[in-house]
Amino acid sequence: MRPSEPKIKIKFEDARLVVIEKPAGLLSMSAGRSGEPTAHSILARMYGRIFIVHRLDRDTSGVMVFAKDEEMKRMLQDNWDELVEERRYVAVVEGVPPQAEGTVTSWLKDNPKSMVVSSCPYDNGGQKAVTHYCVKDTVRGIRSGRWQLSYSLVEYELETGRKNQIRVHSAVLGNPVAGDRKYGAVSNPCGRLCLHARTLCFTHPVTGRKLSFSSAVPPQFKALFRTV
Repeated sequence: MRPSEPKIKIKFEDARLVVIEKPAGLLSMSAGRSGEPTAHSILARMYGRIFIVHRLDRDTSGVMVFAKDEEMKRMLQDNWDELVEERRYVAVVEGVPPQAEGTVTSWLKDNPKSMVVSSCPYDNGGQKAVTHYCVKDTVRGIRSGRWQLSYSLVEYELETGRKNQIRVHSAVLGNPVAGDRKYGAVSNPCGRLCLHARTLCFTHPVTGRKLSFSSAVPPQFKALFRTV
């Protein structure tokens, strides 16, 4: 790893795949800017050929899976919904959700021009997205810039995996992810998008072994709350 590159933590590897913990601020793979480090480019220097299986947004941290060969990539991607048993994220959101727990279901469409994913409560030809959420803690009266806000620590479990799904569904609830100005946040209390891929559990498509990986709640998130 080069001195200027972000550090990637290897959580697991075998002959066919590698599981990492991606830091916030690092692209999953190249978006066309020459020379910018990505999780993919860092792993490629470590392992040679490497194949991305799924992505996290640049400013989202947490657990990711890469395949070491093209066959493994296809097996994982083609059977992702069947292989994955659990996907949980944690986020700091602005305000307090209307219920302590619940489910958001909508149809999402990506707009290539605006780069914003839109949400519709009925089937409008978009991709159906289902997100379950549970509020873990709240704190009120935090000063962030010129705003004095309440924040909630929310855990999300994905039933589907669509682009920007949690960010969009948080905004649908009226509680955008803190630091996410793209979807309506007005504050940035942690100096980053406050979204973290905390848990991923899946079945290894070759060995049949159940694999489970977790990543700790980022310390910047913890600093806002009392119980984590």
